[in-house]
Amino acid sequence: MDPRFVTKEPTPGGSVYVKVTDMDWKPSQFEGVQIKVLYENPESGELTCLLKWEPGTTLPFHQHPELEQSYVLEGSFYDHDGICRAGNFVWRHPGSYHETKSDEGCILLAVYRKPNKFGDTAGFGVEVEGESHAN
Repeated sequence: MDPRFVTKEPTPGGSVYVKVTDMDWKPSQFEGVQIKVLYENPESGELTCLLKWEPGTTLPFHQHPELEQSYVLEGSFYDHDGICRAGNFVWRHPGSYHETKSDEGCILLAVYRKPNKFGDTAGFGVEVEGESHAN
Protein backbone atom coordinates (compact mmCIF):
# COMPACT_ATOMS: atom_id res chain seq x y z
CA MET A 1 0.00 0.00 0.00
CA ASP A 2 1.16 3.54 -0.76
CA PRO A 3 2.65 4.95 2.50
CA ARG A 4 1.07 8.38 1.83
CA PHE A 5 -2.35 6.78 2.05
CA VAL A 6 -1.56 5.17 5.40
CA THR A 7 -0.21 8.41 6.87
CA LYS A 8 -2.81 10.53 5.02
CA GLU A 9 -0.30 12.92 3.45
CA PRO A 10 -1.72 15.03 0.61
CA THR A 11 0.09 15.33 -2.70
CA PRO A 12 1.49 18.86 -3.10
CA GLY A 13 0.17 20.33 -6.36
CA GLY A 14 -2.26 17.43 -6.78
CA SER A 15 -5.22 19.82 -7.21
CA VAL A 16 -5.38 22.43 -9.96
CA TYR A 17 -7.73 25.30 -9.19
CA VAL A 18 -9.02 27.34 -12.13
CA LYS A 19 -10.27 30.92 -11.61
CA VAL A 20 -12.96 30.83 -14.29
CA THR A 21 -14.12 34.39 -13.56
CA ASP A 22 -10.64 35.67 -14.45
CA MET A 23 -10.66 33.91 -17.84
CA ASP A 24 -11.73 35.65 -21.05
CA TRP A 25 -14.18 34.05 -23.46
CA LYS A 26 -12.26 32.95 -26.57
CA PRO A 27 -13.78 32.70 -30.06
CA SER A 28 -14.29 29.23 -31.51
CA GLN A 29 -14.30 28.28 -35.19
CA PHE A 30 -18.11 28.61 -35.10
CA GLU A 31 -19.82 31.97 -35.30
CA GLY A 32 -21.81 32.69 -32.15
CA VAL A 33 -19.93 30.17 -29.95
CA GLN A 34 -17.28 31.23 -27.43
CA ILE A 35 -15.28 28.99 -25.10
CA LYS A 36 -13.39 28.90 -21.82
CA VAL A 37 -11.12 25.85 -21.67
CA LEU A 38 -11.10 24.55 -18.07
CA TYR A 39 -9.12 21.35 -18.69
CA GLU A 40 -7.53 19.90 -21.80
CA ASN A 41 -5.38 16.88 -22.56
CA PRO A 42 -4.38 17.20 -26.24
CA GLU A 43 -2.85 13.70 -26.33
CA SER A 44 -6.08 11.94 -25.32
CA GLY A 45 -8.52 14.50 -26.73
CA GLU A 46 -10.18 15.12 -23.37
CA LEU A 47 -11.67 18.58 -22.90
CA THR A 48 -13.78 20.21 -20.20
CA CYS A 49 -15.03 23.67 -21.09
CA LEU A 50 -17.67 26.31 -20.76
CA LEU A 51 -19.43 27.17 -24.01
CA LYS A 52 -21.37 30.38 -24.51
CA TRP A 53 -23.82 30.41 -27.41
CA GLU A 54 -25.32 33.66 -28.69
CA PRO A 55 -29.08 33.67 -29.42
CA GLY A 56 -29.86 32.10 -32.80
CA THR A 57 -26.66 30.01 -32.95
CA THR A 58 -26.54 26.72 -34.84
CA LEU A 59 -23.70 24.26 -34.30
CA PRO A 60 -23.40 22.43 -37.65
CA PHE A 61 -24.05 18.74 -38.19
CA HIS A 62 -21.34 16.73 -36.41
CA GLN A 63 -20.42 13.35 -34.95
CA HIS A 64 -19.57 12.46 -31.36
CA PRO A 65 -16.74 9.90 -31.59
CA GLU A 66 -16.95 9.36 -27.82
CA LEU A 67 -19.34 10.19 -24.99
CA GLU A 68 -20.20 13.90 -24.66
CA GLN A 69 -21.79 15.37 -21.52
CA SER A 70 -23.40 18.83 -21.21
CA TYR A 71 -24.94 20.63 -18.25
CA VAL A 72 -26.83 23.84 -19.10
CA LEU A 73 -26.14 26.72 -16.69
CA GLU A 74 -28.18 29.42 -18.49
CA GLY A 75 -30.62 29.43 -21.40
CA SER A 76 -31.24 26.34 -23.52
CA PHE A 77 -30.16 24.39 -26.58
CA TYR A 78 -31.78 21.58 -28.56
CA ASP A 79 -31.56 18.99 -31.31
CA HIS A 80 -33.90 16.52 -33.02
CA ASP A 81 -34.26 14.49 -29.78
CA GLY A 82 -35.26 17.30 -27.41
CA ILE A 83 -34.36 20.47 -25.55
CA CYS A 84 -31.99 20.94 -22.61
CA ARG A 85 -32.79 23.94 -20.39
CA ALA A 86 -30.89 25.58 -17.51
CA GLY A 87 -30.40 23.10 -14.69
CA ASN A 88 -30.70 20.06 -16.96
CA PHE A 89 -28.16 17.60 -18.36
CA VAL A 90 -27.80 15.77 -21.66
CA TRP A 91 -25.27 13.20 -22.85
CA ARG A 92 -24.64 11.88 -26.34
CA HIS A 93 -23.92 8.29 -27.33
CA PRO A 94 -20.52 7.59 -28.92
CA GLY A 95 -20.85 7.57 -32.71
CA SER A 96 -24.05 9.65 -32.75
CA TYR A 97 -24.70 12.51 -35.21
CA HIS A 98 -26.76 15.68 -34.85
CA GLU A 99 -27.02 19.45 -35.31
CA THR A 100 -27.68 21.64 -32.26
CA LYS A 101 -29.35 25.04 -32.01
CA SER A 102 -30.05 27.69 -29.40
CA ASP A 103 -32.79 30.22 -30.03
CA GLU A 104 -32.31 32.14 -26.77
CA GLY A 105 -28.58 31.52 -26.28
CA CYS A 106 -27.01 29.48 -23.49
CA ILE A 107 -24.00 28.80 -21.33
CA LEU A 108 -23.14 25.18 -20.74
CA LEU A 109 -20.47 23.05 -19.11
CA ALA A 110 -19.31 20.43 -21.63
CA VAL A 111 -17.11 17.37 -21.09
CA TYR A 112 -15.61 15.61 -24.13
CA ARG A 113 -13.56 12.42 -24.24
CA LYS A 114 -12.62 13.10 -27.89
CA PRO A 115 -13.25 16.18 -30.05
CA ASN A 116 -16.45 16.28 -32.11
CA LYS A 117 -16.00 15.73 -35.85
CA PHE A 118 -17.31 18.50 -38.12
CA GLY A 119 -16.76 17.34 -41.70
CA ASP A 120 -13.02 17.92 -42.25
CA THR A 121 -12.36 19.50 -38.84
CA ALA A 122 -12.53 18.39 -35.22
CA GLY A 123 -13.23 20.23 -31.99
CA PHE A 124 -13.80 23.95 -31.62
CA GLY A 125 -10.59 25.22 -33.25
CA VAL A 126 -9.64 27.37 -30.26
CA GLU A 127 -6.76 29.82 -30.41
CA VAL A 128 -5.10 30.00 -26.99
CA GLU A 129 -2.17 32.43 -26.57
CA GLY A 130 -0.97 32.01 -30.17
CA GLU A 131 -1.41 28.23 -30.20
CA SER A 132 -4.14 26.45 -32.12
CA HIS A 133 -5.86 23.57 -30.33
CA ALA A 134 -8.11 20.98 -31.96
CA ASN A 135 -10.66 21.32 -29.17
